[in-house]
Amino acid sequence: MPESAQVFEDALPGAVASAMDRRGLERLLAQVALGDARAFEMLYHATSAKLFGVCLRLLPERSDAEDVLQDAYAAIWRKAAQYDAAIASPISWLAMIAHNKAVDRLRSENVARNAVPIELAADVSDTGPAAAQLAEHAGEARRLDQCMQQLEARRRTLIRTAFFDGATYEELARRTDTPIGTVKSWIRRGLLQLRTCLEA
Repeated sequence: MPESAQVFEDALPGAVASAMDRRGLERLLAQVALGDARAFEMLYHATSAKLFGVCLRLLPERSDAEDVLQDAYAAIWRKAAQYDAAIASPISWLAMIAHNKAVDRLRSENVARNAVPIELAADVSDTGPAAAQLAEHAGEARRLDQCMQQLEARRRTLIRTAFFDGATYEELARRTDTPIGTVKSWIRRGLLQLRTCLEA
């Protein structure tokens, strides 16, 4: 086991974080980015109740929400190296991935939207935080989404594709038939605008 994962295990009762602060989640994501399966397990236990609440808000069928949650964590495992603390808190980034996966499921299966209270996340067999904390983190995800919507459409699409889907600058340049320097400039300006919005 990597030394950093051992530090987490020693520091957290039962090796599971019932609630973890931003710094702790950032450290876990950094370890997951290096392929640390133990850190990934701890990240799951620390955040799955929150992300399941996000999924339940969009998907009325619990089984659909559970499937999407698995998809979200598969994406998190693949994309952990793309997390940037300068853009969003760890839980906002994780919640955005879960939100996007749930929206994808809605679109692909044309599931009727049903506003299920986020408090249902308390039904998950986990020692996660209370409903008020879940609502607070959901609010962070909504804030990020609102700021994303304020971006010019081209920049928004590029940032979503790069940050949440893992596309490289080269892939984006090829897809948009645009010079790579221009793509980088658009993304850089979009990120600056996004940061300003989030700090407002």
